[in-house]
Amino acid sequence: MSEYLDIIFDLPLKTRYSYRRDEKGEAATGKRAMVPFGRRECLGYIVGERGEPPAVEAGKIKSVRRVVDREPLFDGADLELAEWMAAYYLCGPGEALAAMLPSGRRAGSYSSFTDEGLETEGLDLSGEQLEALEGILGGEGGNPEAPSTAYLYGITGSGKTEVFLRSADHMLKAGKSVIYLVPEISLTHQTAEIIGRRFGSAATTIHSGMTGSGRLTEWMRIRRGEVRIVVGPRSAVFAPVRKLGLIIIDEEHDGSYKSGNTPRYHARQVAMHRCSREGALLLMGSATPSAEAWKLMESGVIRRFNLTRRLSGGALPRIIPVSLAQTEGCLSRELKDEIRRTAQMGRQTILFLNRRGFSYFYHCRSCGFELTCKRCSVSLTYHKSRGRALCHYCGFETAPPGACPRCGSLEAGFTGFGTELIEEEVRKTFPDLRVRRADADTTTRKGSLAEVLDVFKAGGIDILLGTQMVAKGLNFPGVRLVGVVFADTGLHMPDFRAAERTFSLIVQVSGRAGRYFPDGKVIVQTLRPGDPAINRACALDVEGFFKAELAQRAALGFPPYSRLIRFTLRSKSSEKADKAAERLAALARPLIPADAEILGPAECPIGLQNGNYRRQLLLRGKTMGTLHRAAAALLEAREREREPQVYLETDVDPVNLL
Repeated sequence: MSEYLDIIFDLPLKTRYSYRRDEKGEAATGKRAMVPFGRRECLGYIVGERGEPPAVEAGKIKSVRRVVDREPLFDGADLELAEWMAAYYLCGPGEALAAMLPSGRRAGSYSSFTDEGLETEGLDLSGEQLEALEGILGGEGGNPEAPSTAYLYGITGSGKTEVFLRSADHMLKAGKSVIYLVPEISLTHQTAEIIGRRFGSAATTIHSGMTGSGRLTEWMRIRRGEVRIVVGPRSAVFAPVRKLGLIIIDEEHDGSYKSGNTPRYHARQVAMHRCSREGALLLMGSATPSAEAWKLMESGVIRRFNLTRRLSGGALPRIIPVSLAQTEGCLSRELKDEIRRTAQMGRQTILFLNRRGFSYFYHCRSCGFELTCKRCSVSLTYHKSRGRALCHYCGFETAPPGACPRCGSLEAGFTGFGTELIEEEVRKTFPDLRVRRADADTTTRKGSLAEVLDVFKAGGIDILLGTQMVAKGLNFPGVRLVGVVFADTGLHMPDFRAAERTFSLIVQVSGRAGRYFPDGKVIVQTLRPGDPAINRACALDVEGFFKAELAQRAALGFPPYSRLIRFTLRSKSSEKADKAAERLAALARPLIPADAEILGPAECPIGLQNGNYRRQLLLRGKTMGTLHRAAAALLEAREREREPQVYLETDVDPVNLL
């Protein structure tokens, strides 16, 4: 047994630190341990063992205080993946490993599914589904020259899920394992139900809504090979399945597959790496692919299979854009008429708005004053139920002013509308209908979202209104009408992906209507009825949208025609943030290759967040290779002269520039 251990930490450090084995001899590679680190005790990851001490005096090496795990949590393959992530996303290997592993300290009694009601086969496949399935699996096994990445591009309700499940079933019968990724916990609930019925105890879920001990229990079951199909959002891509055969990424376009914290990994990129390394098939799908995926399909790098017809008797809904210019309140006459008509038919309505709260913009008509957060450069949102104006970025709240704080005018107040305001207007307009709201304010209790969706699916709610959690992937047979209350919200964002996000959201939420009956209708309310993204979404013209969008991206030099690395500096002092950004740019200029450029430094679109002043610097180039080397050299140079009280965030391939 080796006397010394190599340990890494969840810190922005590349160094491996040496410790002496614990007295009980429980320490081993793949376990976590509590060890002294500086003046504190830290949780570390044991990544190696050695018989000889490192090149320091053996007497100076500290000992492990306590071993956390009974059996190893990770192995050499996991460590290799963490080291790849650290190199690609420019972070410490310990930070990458910490993102991969469950945080629980002890395993609990948790089991996802049983074998009761096990269904080995689903519905009969349509001709299109059968052709897609044969092509997907044929490329995986029958033709070694075929790419190992396939895309199922199908309109909403065309049966993508069944093709995913048949592909998973094929892999399980071949003795391999499957990871099935979904973008939202709400979709995890519905997808897990379907997979639980189909595959029983061979399946499990992993997601952030579980307790730490519950996630740890499932992680260890997966490692031992007791589970062979894992369902979950972004972090499930790290599941330690044995003999990986397939990773499915449902709703591939969704921005939640990108992590917002260090390491800022994208589950799609990690899945591509794992599949390449382990010889597995990557199968993605969406009705609205990302611009990156669309370009790769157009160029033949990804094999594309099309599903063009709705199953279950449904048809694509009729989508009608309605101008809000002359509308009082948040519901147009056309939308009110259709809600009433839908209820009279005994059918259901979904109302969608991508903004919670009551109203979100305080404006004085006399002097132009706007009420913004004191710690963030964003407008406060009025929450009527709490009688407070809140910031959705930092949590700051205050009482709404009775008059303009600047000039005292009474011609001031909140305008715009959120889900809370819509709920109030809907209840007043339709007092006889059953209304429920599903957003981050009403679904804080564990299981509350799943409960609302189950009641809605069973027909116990006439009108469901909410934010993105009701827009994606959910299948409700009784829905005839979808109302997009305000389609313009995302178009105002200063981000080159704003049009793509708006287009995808409208198409996705429209897909909830008419899945089982050929009379689905969607009303899209907007102040910009002439906007190309809104027009093409209403026409369900995906090809036309991407043709125009990609042409614009190519002309402007934005992804997928370039690669980006974003550096965000933040500090409590605006002066320090500015100086640090200028210094970072000065360090970057001699390192940038001829085929790349620096954008900035500049203030971030949200220049102040939670009391921190934010500045950004973008590196842009044609390929990631040279850009990556320049970024790594830049980080090393900055490390040698780091500014105090300034924090630097690094984001490789950012999806959000706010």
